[in-house]
Amino acid sequence: MHPYEKFDAWKAAHTFAIAAYRQTKLWPADERYGLVSQVRRAAFSVPANIVEGRARLGRKEFRRFLDIAWGSLSEVGYALHFAHDVGILGAKEYEDLEVLRAAAAKPLHGLLRSMGQ
Repeated sequence: MHPYEKFDAWKAAHTFAIAAYRQTKLWPADERYGLVSQVRRAAFSVPANIVEGRARLGRKEFRRFLDIAWGSLSEVGYALHFAHDVGILGAKEYEDLEVLRAAAAKPLHGLLRSMGQ
């Protein structure tokens, strides 16, 4: 087991990133370099920053990468909202992804709080 795998925040973010990646496979080809790329990069950034932060030395560095992960989670939330509003992402699919995103946000927020300022 890798050190980051013990974090519920990473587990939930990893699950969300996989779901987002799979969902974007179904999106129009003309969005490959637009929304598909944006959603994939932002979703992947969340668990990746938890991993990178965990590998750094010191709480301050870890906290900084958790902040970046939190920002990426917010960014992908807006991208999914936008995709839904323009008709690329159906209501059920949007709701399913939002449930997973919220499931990732809760432990990530808890981890951020535990790290302090």
